[in-house]
Amino acid sequence: MNRIDATFAQLRVANRKALIPFVTAGDPTPGATVPIMRALVEAGANVIELGVPFSDPMADGPVIQRASERALANGVSLRHVLAMVAQFRESNRGTPVVLMGYANPIEAMGAARFAQAAREAGVDGVLVVDYPPEEAQDFAAMMSEQGLATIFLLAPTTPDERIAAVAKLARGYVYYVSLKGVTGAGHLDTQDVASKVEHIRQFVKLPIGVGFGIRDGATARAVARHADAVVIGSALVQTIENSTHDGVAANVRAWLAEIRRALDEGAA
Repeated sequence: MNRIDATFAQLRVANRKALIPFVTAGDPTPGATVPIMRALVEAGANVIELGVPFSDPMADGPVIQRASERALANGVSLRHVLAMVAQFRESNRGTPVVLMGYANPIEAMGAARFAQAAREAGVDGVLVVDYPPEEAQDFAAMMSEQGLATIFLLAPTTPDERIAAVAKLARGYVYYVSLKGVTGAGHLDTQDVASKVEHIRQFVKLPIGVGFGIRDGATARAVARHADAVVIGSALVQTIENSTHDGVAANVRAWLAEIRRALDEGAA
């Protein structure tokens, strides 16, 4: 069983919601990434979304764009990201890691070669922002052959036909983008999120994670009443940006632990 599936199964039994933080690999430095990943787990993360830095991150707001710029300035490539996952796996065999990014680095490596390298490194899933389901059948098949989950984004504007197409290909979980626009934008309407998540459940039987606009424990708790997972990116990356190098892992741990506490109090 894929680590993602096993994690969600364990959480269901425990009546807990998944906490899925996003950080950009190589930010603020390449050497900080694995300690940050370990700090996320210590704070209560159930799945880690690890961003692959890219020069044109079209779905990302300014906070995550700056993180990509810092990582690229540090020379971080897809190969380096896979090496970071492999290093993380030396001390952690259980926490799922999902690579999140864009098609260009994968295509430059070659999708089949990437799938094999990702499996060997210890990756569990891949979310490629610019691979729509209509064009991702071959890619999803390659991932599946290596035991990797292909994860897709759904948005408030996604038509039912595309939700149904995602339902056929997706593995692991689906990621509902709760706001129109880029990461870190807008105000989250939790009642609207609840309505959209229930609608998606008519098509998708996988766990549903909700992200974009979740910046604190109260919002995370409200979203978790309706979703199976809460995804937090921009607010966490902002914490990294505002930290000194020596204190970044400790700050990340403390910040995310507050979100974990809010989720668990909500479940109780």
